[in-house]
Amino acid sequence: QVVALTSAQLSSLASAQVAALSSNAIGAIETADIVGLTTANVAALRSAQLVGLATAQVAALSTNQIAALSTAAVSGLTTNQIVALTTGQASSLSTAQVAGLSTAAIAALETADFAALKSDAIAALSANQV
Repeated sequence: QVVALTSAQLSSLASAQVAALSSNAIGAIETADIVGLTTANVAALRSAQLVGLATAQVAALSTNQIAALSTAAVSGLTTNQIVALTTGQASSLSTAQVAGLSTAAIAALETADFAALKSDAIAALSANQV
Protein backbone atom coordinates (compact mmCIF):
# COMPACT_ATOMS: atom_id res chain seq x y z
CA GLN A 1 0.00 0.00 0.00
CA VAL A 2 2.89 2.36 0.72
CA VAL A 3 4.01 2.26 -2.91
CA ALA A 4 0.78 4.05 -3.88
CA LEU A 5 1.45 7.03 -1.59
CA THR A 6 2.52 10.28 -3.22
CA SER A 7 5.16 12.63 -1.80
CA ALA A 8 2.38 14.85 -0.45
CA GLN A 9 0.69 11.93 1.26
CA LEU A 10 3.98 10.75 2.76
CA SER A 11 4.63 14.19 4.20
CA SER A 12 1.26 14.09 5.95
CA LEU A 13 2.09 10.89 7.84
CA ALA A 14 2.72 11.30 11.55
CA SER A 15 6.16 10.28 12.79
CA ALA A 16 4.56 7.46 14.79
CA GLN A 17 3.01 6.11 11.59
CA VAL A 18 6.36 6.17 9.80
CA ALA A 19 8.06 4.54 12.80
CA ALA A 20 5.53 1.69 12.59
CA LEU A 21 6.37 0.84 8.97
CA SER A 22 8.37 -2.31 8.25
CA SER A 23 11.65 -2.25 6.34
CA ASN A 24 9.77 -3.74 3.37
CA ALA A 25 7.24 -0.90 3.50
CA ILE A 26 10.02 1.69 3.67
CA GLY A 27 11.69 0.00 0.71
CA ALA A 28 8.43 0.11 -1.24
CA ILE A 29 8.36 3.92 -1.23
CA GLU A 30 9.02 5.10 -4.77
CA THR A 31 12.46 6.70 -5.06
CA ALA A 32 10.93 9.88 -6.47
CA ASP A 33 8.59 10.09 -3.47
CA ILE A 34 11.21 9.58 -0.74
CA VAL A 35 11.64 13.35 -0.56
CA GLY A 36 8.07 13.48 0.77
CA LEU A 37 9.23 12.20 4.14
CA THR A 38 9.60 15.13 6.50
CA THR A 39 12.72 15.47 8.64
CA ALA A 40 10.56 14.50 11.64
CA ASN A 41 9.49 11.35 9.76
CA VAL A 42 13.09 10.52 8.90
CA ALA A 43 14.19 11.13 12.49
CA ALA A 44 11.66 8.49 13.57
CA LEU A 45 13.21 5.81 11.35
CA ARG A 46 15.22 3.04 13.01
CA SER A 47 18.23 1.27 11.56
CA ALA A 48 16.15 -1.90 11.09
CA GLN A 49 13.83 0.06 8.80
CA LEU A 50 16.63 1.68 6.80
CA VAL A 51 17.91 -1.73 5.75
CA GLY A 52 14.92 -1.78 3.38
CA LEU A 53 16.11 1.27 1.45
CA ALA A 54 17.66 0.63 -1.95
CA THR A 55 20.80 2.57 -2.79
CA ALA A 56 18.83 4.78 -5.20
CA GLN A 57 16.48 5.70 -2.36
CA VAL A 58 19.42 6.57 -0.10
CA ALA A 59 20.91 8.75 -2.83
CA ALA A 60 17.53 10.50 -3.22
CA LEU A 61 17.38 11.60 0.44
CA SER A 62 17.96 15.31 0.93
CA THR A 63 20.84 16.59 3.04
CA ASN A 64 18.29 17.70 5.65
CA GLN A 65 16.84 14.20 5.74
CA ILE A 66 20.31 12.68 6.18
CA ALA A 67 21.09 15.14 8.96
CA ALA A 68 17.81 14.20 10.68
CA LEU A 69 18.68 10.50 10.92
CA SER A 70 19.59 9.34 14.40
CA THR A 71 23.16 8.28 15.08
CA ALA A 72 21.92 4.71 15.61
CA ALA A 73 20.10 4.76 12.27
CA VAL A 74 23.19 6.01 10.41
CA SER A 75 25.39 3.41 12.10
CA GLY A 76 23.03 0.73 10.76
CA LEU A 77 23.44 1.74 7.12
CA THR A 78 24.90 -1.01 4.97
CA THR A 79 28.18 -0.59 3.12
CA ASN A 80 26.28 -0.31 -0.18
CA GLN A 81 24.07 2.41 1.31
CA ILE A 82 27.16 4.31 2.51
CA VAL A 83 28.67 4.07 -0.98
CA ALA A 84 25.40 5.50 -2.37
CA LEU A 85 25.72 8.69 -0.33
CA THR A 86 26.42 11.76 -2.42
CA THR A 87 29.16 14.18 -1.46
CA GLY A 88 26.49 16.65 -0.32
CA GLN A 89 24.88 14.02 1.87
CA ALA A 90 28.24 13.07 3.39
CA SER A 91 28.92 16.70 4.21
CA SER A 92 25.62 16.87 6.11
CA LEU A 93 26.57 14.06 8.49
CA SER A 94 27.00 15.28 12.05
CA THR A 95 30.02 14.57 14.21
CA ALA A 96 27.99 12.04 16.21
CA GLN A 97 26.74 10.31 13.06
CA VAL A 98 30.27 9.97 11.69
CA ALA A 99 31.65 8.81 15.05
CA GLY A 100 28.98 6.09 15.08
CA LEU A 101 30.01 4.62 11.73
CA SER A 102 31.80 1.29 11.66
CA THR A 103 35.32 0.93 10.31
CA ALA A 104 33.84 -0.77 7.22
CA ALA A 105 31.45 2.14 6.69
CA ILE A 106 34.27 4.69 6.95
CA ALA A 107 36.31 2.64 4.47
CA ALA A 108 33.30 2.57 2.12
CA LEU A 109 33.14 6.36 1.90
CA GLU A 110 34.39 7.55 -1.45
CA THR A 111 37.38 9.91 -1.36
CA ALA A 112 35.30 12.98 -2.25
CA ASP A 113 32.72 12.04 0.39
CA PHE A 114 35.39 11.63 3.06
CA ALA A 115 36.90 14.97 2.09
CA ALA A 116 33.47 16.58 2.45
CA LEU A 117 33.12 15.53 6.10
CA LYS A 118 33.25 18.37 8.60
CA SER A 119 36.65 18.76 10.27
CA ASP A 120 35.17 18.14 13.73
CA ALA A 121 33.62 14.91 12.42
CA ILE A 122 36.99 13.73 11.14
CA ALA A 123 38.60 14.70 14.45
CA ALA A 124 36.00 12.58 16.25
CA LEU A 125 37.02 9.40 14.43
CA SER A 126 38.58 6.78 16.66
CA ALA A 127 41.89 5.08 15.93
CA ASN A 128 39.93 1.96 14.98
CA GLN A 129 37.86 3.85 12.41
CA VAL A 130 40.87 5.18 10.54
